[in-house]
Amino acid sequence: MSTAAAIPLAGIFGLLVGSFLNVVAYRVPRGESIVTPRSRCPACGTPVRSRDNVPVLSWLLLRGRCRDCGEPIAARYPLIEALTGAVFATVVAVFGAEPELALYLPFAALMIAVAAIDLKHRIVPNKLLAPAAVWAIGAWAAVDLGFLPEAIGAGAGAFAFLLLAALAYPAGMGMGDVKLAGTMGLYLGLSVIPALLIAFLAGSIVGIAIVVREGRDARKKGVPFAPFLAFGGLVGLLAGSDLIALYSDNFL
Repeated sequence: MSTAAAIPLAGIFGLLVGSFLNVVAYRVPRGESIVTPRSRCPACGTPVRSRDNVPVLSWLLLRGRCRDCGEPIAARYPLIEALTGAVFATVVAVFGAEPELALYLPFAALMIAVAAIDLKHRIVPNKLLAPAAVWAIGAWAAVDLGFLPEAIGAGAGAFAFLLLAALAYPAGMGMGDVKLAGTMGLYLGLSVIPALLIAFLAGSIVGIAIVVREGRDARKKGVPFAPFLAFGGLVGLLAGSDLIALYSDNFL
């Protein structure tokens, strides 16, 4: 399949995956099954009809409200769907229809899911990270066995680096962030280096902005770090090798 044909298909597939990620982000922190029961309105508990479960479009047609009780449906649901569709299409546009998509697309979905969960609940669930790490190792072994040592080394290095950072500043991040960094390394290889740098840079910029706006009260605000790691992870996926090459060409 040509890349031009694969891009819109990836976008549509991403919309569907984004709908599933909404289920994951809602249920996993609550310890609920992501398979059953069917999706329900959080307010009235009525099962969502199939016609009301079309990504993005159903939310727009219903004007962001439940068909049965009229309670508002949070805008984060269509936003996650649209974001996942856009990211999936972008990944395919960058890499083409290659076997590595078996790693890149699940990685992108993982980044979106953990960012959504950490923003809402301030946790990074092991139930997502553990199977994602196992998938990364198994998929690299099947797709590109020669890359596997780099992936494992990068995962161990990223885990160790974030662990040291967490021990030095425990109020800034937790073990969930440490394990997330390790999982990122398994997918990205050496591209996890610019991913982590971007994550820390983005987190620092937001932290400074909060301090400027809130003053002393900013010390009382905890900012989840996983969304910054997820942002860095997506940048590392899409442009990590280019960033490493740019640095090497200009500074080494």
